[in-house]
Amino acid sequence: MCSAEIVVADGMPLVWAARLLGRPVPERVTGADLLWSLSGLAARRGWPVYLLGGPPGAAAGAARTLSRRFPGLRVCGVSAPPYGFDATAEGRARVRREVVAARPRIVFVGLGFPRQDRLADELREDLPDAWFLGCGAAISFAAGTLPRAPEWMRWAGLEWAFRLACEPRRLTRRYLANDLPFAARLLTTALATRVAAAR
Repeated sequence: MCSAEIVVADGMPLVWAARLLGRPVPERVTGADLLWSLSGLAARRGWPVYLLGGPPGAAAGAARTLSRRFPGLRVCGVSAPPYGFDATAEGRARVRREVVAARPRIVFVGLGFPRQDRLADELREDLPDAWFLGCGAAISFAAGTLPRAPEWMRWAGLEWAFRLACEPRRLTRRYLANDLPFAARLLTTALATRVAAAR
């Protein structure tokens, strides 16, 4: 979203394109990794966190896992709203009331793009001092309800293939019809720019 204060390179095509352009980013930074590092920071600082998203039970499971890993972590609330809750003003208002009442300092929003970004944008109006992290499937990964790709696949830029194999029904259109053409255009444009600059 254009209003984000910090944007990270969550996908390997962004990392590769930056390298092709001669402006490499330090590394890939995923929401799944930030969930752990920011929870550790929150535990040390005494900041309450809120977990929003995932299938039923995932947010509560992630809260237990994170609390075991980071003693002292204050999870001030969890919520796994039903799919489509954000299609109505009433559904969004109910979730907003729950999150605002918990007064978190960090909100992990795992609803997928662009739904998580839109909701975070609305919540920022009510919680201007809180940090919001759109973290996709990170809550499910932390809960253990969805496996994460092995380290070598993440490093090689193949995490999407692992995810696709795990959830073909949900992710085939997104990855093959939407993301793959975008990644191809991004890398082709970066390569063309590099070649033109070298002339």
